[in-house]
Amino acid sequence: MDDDDELREKLIELQSEHKDLDDIIDKMMAHQPVDFIQMQRLKKRKLILKDMIQKIESQLLPDIIA
Repeated sequence: MDDDDELREKLIELQSEHKDLDDIIDKMMAHQPVDFIQMQRLKKRKLILKDMIQKIESQLLPDIIA
């Protein structure tokens, strides 16, 4: 397996976790009372995942020679 394949696998894992967190956050918002501290932690994790996803996506894109 080459580096690109490993990056693609990691990307899929991160996207899955990001979607799972999104679902969890939506469910938490639907039920009262809302644990805002837990919500804040989940959102922070979601932002970290988004940054990691974007970094991997940029690594997978071929460099464009200007």
